[in-house]
Amino acid sequence: MTPAIRPRHAYLDHPVPLPFAHRGGAAEGLENTAAAFRRAVGLGYRYLETDVHATSDGQLVAFHDATLDRVTDSRGAIGQLPWRAVSRARVGGREPLPLFEELLEEFPDARWNVDLKAEAALAPLLGLLRRTNAWDRVCVGSFSEARVARAQRLAGRRMASSLGTRGVAGLRLRSYGRGVLPLDRLLGAAVRRSAVCVQVPERQSGLPVVDPLFLRAAHALGMQVHVWTVNDADRMAALLDLGVDGIMTDHIETLRTVLTERGCWV
Repeated sequence: MTPAIRPRHAYLDHPVPLPFAHRGGAAEGLENTAAAFRRAVGLGYRYLETDVHATSDGQLVAFHDATLDRVTDSRGAIGQLPWRAVSRARVGGREPLPLFEELLEEFPDARWNVDLKAEAALAPLLGLLRRTNAWDRVCVGSFSEARVARAQRLAGRRMASSLGTRGVAGLRLRSYGRGVLPLDRLLGAAVRRSAVCVQVPERQSGLPVVDPLFLRAAHALGMQVHVWTVNDADRMAALLDLGVDGIMTDHIETLRTVLTERGCWV
C-alpha cells in the first residue's frame, strides 16, 4: 500500500482513504437530492459528490444532467429554464432539486466534490464560494480542461481543484517516463495553480488508468488519487490494497462496510 501523502489543501484535511457519496448515493434512485445527501451524512459520510448547472436566471442547481428528462417528472434544459420552473421538477416524482447554496447551508460540516457541468455555472459557483467563504469545503473539477483553468485563474490557489482530462493524460505519460510536451507542460501548469488531486476511473476504454505507476507519479507531485465510480466490494478492496486515496461510490453502504471491516472508517 502506498503511504499517505500530506494534503496540499485544507479540503483534504481528513484521514485517507476518503469515502465519497457519489451524487449522495445514486443507487437509491434519488441522486443529487437533499434527501440523498441526508442519508449519506446520516451514515457518516463527510465527503459528498455533486454536479452543478445554472438556470437561465443564474441560480446554481445541484443536478447531473443538462436536462430534467432522465430522472425527474419534468422536461427541458436547465440552462434554458428559470429557477421557478426548475424548482417544480421532482426527482423520482417526489424530491425537489436543491440549490447548491442550500446544500452548503444544510450540511456545514460536509466537504463537496463539485463537477462544473456547464460554462454558465462557473461564475455563480465562484460567487457563492466567495460569499460564503467555503473555499476549504469545495473541490472543483470538470471534464473541460479550459473550464477548470478559467476557474483557477479567477479564484487562485484558495480553490482546490482536480486535474482535467489533459492533465490526467500528462500524468499517465509521466508515470511511464514519457513526460513529453505539450502534455507535461500542461500538467506542470495545473499543479502550479490549484490541482490537489486526480479523480479518474479505474479503467478507460478498456485500458488501465489506476496502477502503481500512476499512483507513484501522482503522489510524487503531492496529489491524491480518487477513483470513480466503484460499486463492487471486491474492486473497492483491490483499489484500497493498491493505495488509492479515495473512492467514489453510488453504493454508500457497501463502501462503508468495506472500510469498516478494514478499520478505515472514520
